[in-house]
Amino acid sequence: MAVTSVRLSPEIEEKLSEVAEKARRTKSWLINEAVKDYLVRVGEDERRWAETVNALASMKAGRIVDGDEMIAWIASWGKRTEKKPPR
Repeated sequence: MAVTSVRLSPEIEEKLSEVAEKARRTKSWLINEAVKDYLVRVGEDERRWAETVNALASMKAGRIVDGDEMIAWIASWGKRTEKKPPR
């Protein structure tokens, strides 16, 4: 496992030590988990941004569905007269 040093403010170091002691984990373990969670969130943000860019391109290209048609389709779900999805 790689080793990286991190400079923490005294307030963060103190809180980290308290949480590590209560959780019966090392500070390294807590920092590693926090970084993993952050990297997952960054990946999710990047994915959502790419989806937004794609959606905007689709909209500009005219590939849109009328909101009222979409609501009517959803309202018909599970009924004998269920509508086909709007195009």
